[in-house]
Amino acid sequence: MAKKKDEKTNVMRVLDRAKIPYTPHFYDHEDGKIDGVAVAEKLGEPLEAVFKTLVTHGADGGFYVFVIPVAEELDLKAAARAAGVKRVEMLHVKDLLPTTGYIRGGCSPIGMKKPFPTVLDESALKQPKILVSGGKVGTQVELSPQDLLALVGASTAPITQLSCAHA
Repeated sequence: MAKKKDEKTNVMRVLDRAKIPYTPHFYDHEDGKIDGVAVAEKLGEPLEAVFKTLVTHGADGGFYVFVIPVAEELDLKAAARAAGVKRVEMLHVKDLLPTTGYIRGGCSPIGMKKPFPTVLDESALKQPKILVSGGKVGTQVELSPQDLLALVGASTAPITQLSCAHA
């Protein structure tokens, strides 16, 4: 069943309710290429402006969300420090939907089942606009990093291996 390009996702409805300006972007995902780098290329956007959402499970039993540039890797030690816990590990894909309400490739920091502590990589602050998942595979939303921070109550920190190495 083909999705209409004008179909609103839950992420877009949350942004509308919060009166946050955003631009939806749509890409073809029939080829199965839904990794962040492929999405950035399909949209013609620079890698440093397109962010992926990663969900982790902390040593304290809590869940933590990290939003990082698509071409970078999460530094788990830096992420744990930023979250204020001893250790974090990536959430298993099978646990993503029941925990967040989203599937792999469509996980957004906006509109999860419940709010989780969220950390945005500090490199986002160098971008006037960033793109994050629109909540469904094939959809991204573009918004200011400051609006994202305010909406989800996120903090910023150097949480990628690349940004930590250059910090």
